[in-house]
Amino acid sequence: MAKRDRSRSGRFVSRGGDKLESALEFFGVDVARAIVADLGANVGGFTDCLLQRGASKVYAIETGYGVLDWKLRSDERVLVMERQNALHVRLEEDCDVVVADVGWTPLDKVIPPALDLLNQNGCCLALLKPQYEARPDEVSDGHVENTVAEAIVDRVVDQLQDRGKVLGVMEPGVDRGGRNPERFVWIARRP
Repeated sequence: MAKRDRSRSGRFVSRGGDKLESALEFFGVDVARAIVADLGANVGGFTDCLLQRGASKVYAIETGYGVLDWKLRSDERVLVMERQNALHVRLEEDCDVVVADVGWTPLDKVIPPALDLLNQNGCCLALLKPQYEARPDEVSDGHVENTVAEAIVDRVVDQLQDRGKVLGVMEPGVDRGGRNPERFVWIARRP
């Protein structure tokens, strides 16, 4: 069973909800009435945030099993897709928005299939975790220093420009509690 990492605000089932909310507000992405895919749903912080902001349907896609919070699992707007690899998932309809927090999988592998899930005007918000994008010489005891993290973010964003149109990058406005730095990348399909 996944450890519950409650939201700092107490509004979402995990801190992921706070992180995504900061990105939606920063980039001005409106998910009201949207069809959304949540890649790497885990406990469901992103899914919870999306529903509270008015998403009409969320595909909660997760390689694990049984970790999605019951409140979300029992919500009729959530289509639970467990034991599904985000790199290979297919949906019955195009999405307006895709959100992704896929942990160890590098974004240059995740973004192409994520963009394939979108309709022509859709966008993707993906959490970039530099420690999982780093070369071995850039990590010390599982940690990436801030200056190194910035270089990694720049490198990954440059790679993603070949995959889609990067519209922006931002740091989630959530206290990391001494954890590795993170960034959200806002990206869309190329016309």
